[in-house]
Amino acid sequence: MKFFIDTANLAEIKEANDLGVLDGVTTNPTLMAKENITGKDAILKHYRDICQIVNGPVSAEVIATDYKGMIQEGQRLSDLHHNIVVKVPMTTEGIKAIKYFSENKIRTNCTLIFSAGQALLAAKAGATYVSPFVGRLDDISGDGIALIAQIRRIFDNYAFDTQILAASVRHPMHIIDCAEIGADVMTGPLKAIKQLAHHPLTDSGLAQFLADFEKGNK
Repeated sequence: MKFFIDTANLAEIKEANDLGVLDGVTTNPTLMAKENITGKDAILKHYRDICQIVNGPVSAEVIATDYKGMIQEGQRLSDLHHNIVVKVPMTTEGIKAIKYFSENKIRTNCTLIFSAGQALLAAKAGATYVSPFVGRLDDISGDGIALIAQIRRIFDNYAFDTQILAASVRHPMHIIDCAEIGADVMTGPLKAIKQLAHHPLTDSGLAQFLADFEKGNK
C-alpha cells in the first residue's frame, strides 16, 4: 500500500517524507487556502516546492469545470514537474478530460468519487487513480470502507490498471481497513500516519525495558 499525505503544509510534508514511508502528496483548493496560498503564481510555485520535497506523485487539482478549461489548466500543471498528477473532478466534463489526458500520457486522479459507478466511469476513461472519499461518506452515515471494497471487486473483475486511492482518511483504522481490502493507496493527515506507530503496550514495554536497564547498570 502506498502512503500519500493529504496536505499543502510544507513542514508536514517534509516530516512525513523524513519518516521514510511517504510515497506521494494530494492537495486541493481547500488545503491551499488553509495555508494562505492564493493567486495562480503562488499556487504554481507551491506545487513546485512540494515536488522538490517528495519523489513521488503530487496531485494538483484543476479549478476549471468545463472540458476546454480543464485541458488547458491540466496541461499547465503537468508541465510544472514530472511528479505532477492532474486532479480532475468526477463530472461528465471531467470524464472527457480524463480520456484526453490518458490518450496524451498525462496522469490523472479523479476526485470526489462517492459511488462505484463513478469509479467505473473514471477507470473506463483511463484515470491513473480514483479517489473515493471514505470519511465524507461516513459523515453522512454511509459506509466508505464498503465502497472501497466494492470498487476493488469491480476493478479486479476487469483487470483495470486504475489505482484505488482511498481519500478523506481520518484515522488509523481507516488506513488498516483500506489496507485489508486492498486499496492501492491511502491519503490522509500526518497525524493518522504517525498514530500507526503507537500502542500502549509498546509504550509500557519500552518504559519497563529502560527501567530494568537502569536498575542493572547503576
